[in-house]
Amino acid sequence: MAFPCLPAVRPPPRAVRARGERPRGRRPALTVVAAGTRTSSGAEARGSLVLALVSQALAASQRRAVDLVTEAAKYALPSGRFEPRTLEEALMSVPDLETVPFRILKREDEYEIRQVESYYVAETTMPGRTGFDFSGSSQSFNVLASYLFGKNTRSEQMEMTTPVFTRKEEVRGETMDMTTPVITKKASDGNKWKMSFVMPSKYGPDLPQAKDPSVTIKEVPSKIVAVAAFPGLVTDDDISQRESRLRKALQKDTQYRVKEDSVVEIAQYNPPFTLPFARRNEVALEVEGVDSAS
Repeated sequence: MAFPCLPAVRPPPRAVRARGERPRGRRPALTVVAAGTRTSSGAEARGSLVLALVSQALAASQRRAVDLVTEAAKYALPSGRFEPRTLEEALMSVPDLETVPFRILKREDEYEIRQVESYYVAETTMPGRTGFDFSGSSQSFNVLASYLFGKNTRSEQMEMTTPVFTRKEEVRGETMDMTTPVITKKASDGNKWKMSFVMPSKYGPDLPQAKDPSVTIKEVPSKIVAVAAFPGLVTDDDISQRESRLRKALQKDTQYRVKEDSVVEIAQYNPPFTLPFARRNEVALEVEGVDSAS
């Protein structure tokens, strides 16, 4: 018996899904996470990064704070470098910074004689005709400080030292021998004051040159000086009186006398915020042995 031909049975067509539509009747695949762990979102990652940066910033700030305290302690704590002779000198403080090397040859009630070793300075001429007016002193100090802290040919920052020296440089007149009389022509700029910073000894003569042409680097040769210490603020009138007092005291010295061409030099050891009674200043004159001078 013949069977009738039946049409082929086709499976029902699949439903067309829109792009991104989840298949019906199927559960989404599960992501298996190990016990004790969790996934981190982008916000959590950014938060962790911020915390890490904050921690680094705090650590850097702490290091800077320690450096600042260490540097401040050099100025606040006396170094004990000078042996006080009086109560007035005992109250004077000196920052714990590198200074000019010297040894004491003799001590008197009003002064002491020192043998000073050679050293290098950065020096500039001060504006004006006086050495201790606020404007001129500040301007000269800033010029030298700029050199010390990087305004030089190596852009190198050097350590601060003490003291700051200020000295009067007498400008000699031009002498012309005439038939009669001998005429001395006075220099137009008269006396000048110079300020200098002591350079760190580790450099020796190998110091960077200043970018500011008003700053010169020079070596100060070894010398013998008579020094008298005093506290307080420095003024021109005060220096004039103390220089005269020191010269008068040295007239009685049988071992040393003031050199003929000696000019007064003032050393200031303390930063501006030091109280006047705690400041150490010194007035100095170069001297020579009486035997060597004769």
